[in-house]
Amino acid sequence: MMLILYDSLTGNVGRFIKKLSVEATQITADMVVDQDFILITFTTSLGEVPDKTNTFLQKNHDHLKGVASSGNKNFGAYYGLAADKIAQKYRVQIVSKFELSGTATDVTLFMEGLSNIMEGLNNIETY
Repeated sequence: MMLILYDSLTGNVGRFIKKLSVEATQITADMVVDQDFILITFTTSLGEVPDKTNTFLQKNHDHLKGVASSGNKNFGAYYGLAADKIAQKYRVQIVSKFELSGTATDVTLFMEGLSNIMEGLNNIETY
């Protein structure tokens, strides 16, 4: 299974993690990771990546394989925009986006996205 790391401020991402029934670790700004991982974070302000997430990724982006983000659909075009910004900056796939702490459907979509990324990594030929 892929390492799942997350950042949560208000608890929404933490509650989403519990629904996934997978082992996950909350990031710290000074954490260094030496294996591939999927990051689940939240969107702050008007579509911004949280500071702690940015600091963590500056040190660990080489192992980032995909990103998911929570958001609030009340913010329209800014909904889950942290995932878009991280995916674009580090050239990784968006696993999923979910509102607040997610629904059962969001959990299914995340697990499908995770499976697709892992399958893609397993199909990369090494020479």
